[in-house]
Amino acid sequence: MLAALAIAGVAACVPHVGSGPGPAGRPEARSLMGQPLYPPELPLEARQRAEAQLDSARQAYDVNPDNADVILTYGRRLAALGRYTEAIGMWSEGIDKHSRDPRFYRYRGHRYITVRKFDRAVSDLEKAERLLRGRPDQTEPDGSPGTTLQQSVWYHLGIGWYLRGDFARAANAFRFALNASRGDDQRVASTDWLYMSLRRAGRHDEARAVLDALPRDVKVTESQSYLRRLRLYRGELPADSLLNPTGKTNVEVATQSYGAGNWYLYNGRVGDAEQVFWKITQAENWAPFGYIAAEADLRRLTRADARRVRRR
Repeated sequence: MLAALAIAGVAACVPHVGSGPGPAGRPEARSLMGQPLYPPELPLEARQRAEAQLDSARQAYDVNPDNADVILTYGRRLAALGRYTEAIGMWSEGIDKHSRDPRFYRYRGHRYITVRKFDRAVSDLEKAERLLRGRPDQTEPDGSPGTTLQQSVWYHLGIGWYLRGDFARAANAFRFALNASRGDDQRVASTDWLYMSLRRAGRHDEARAVLDALPRDVKVTESQSYLRRLRLYRGELPADSLLNPTGKTNVEVATQSYGAGNWYLYNGRVGDAEQVFWKITQAENWAPFGYIAAEADLRRLTRADARRVRRR
């Protein structure tokens, strides 16, 4: 639709997103619309806590720079402050020193998604999956209850394929993530993305079966937004109840809003979907998967509209 072309034109005029330049004034990434993205400002208390954790991680690294756990943690502490480029560099150093450790590929792949380098993300996560074959699974650090390395690798690989627009491969990855899930939070998140991937792949009967297979009495602590999206897809909630949720974090707002935008797409309301996706991409925090997926959909819709215009 021509509305998408208008959106793209407005996007070109939008100033950079985020609180301000990172190290040396460089952006951490560029949006899929080409805009520079700088680390968003954290609330004071959260920033102070993250900086203290980074300082502790830096000290540990200075003492033992070859230890895999130390390198991994240092990178995670950098990423917590939005310093994704440095985090990626730290995990690249970890790969140089511990090339058979799948954790470095898992975390670097995740943050390649964040900085919109989807091909590199998929490559890293596929490497992590190969390295994990035949190994016992392990719990991830600081993850929600039941989060494991194997589930996270498949889950993020599914995200990577989804953002690239290869929904069949995304669905395959999310099925593996669902099978590897140990807790309801992981089952709900994996089910949600599996459903969306199947819908985008045109496999609607399979998507409905995925919804029906999820028990109604799941108990989640960190996947409430995903559960609300699934309830929307089941017809239990209206789409507008997921828009502008009050008292929610930026991540939760982006996650729920993206579900509403998808529902509009599934029901042929492309203009409404575009408006939702555009609103998501006006938020300061550009790291949530819902934000990135909205960007990817806007770019796809814009390109589809441009092709239709050229054919007229």
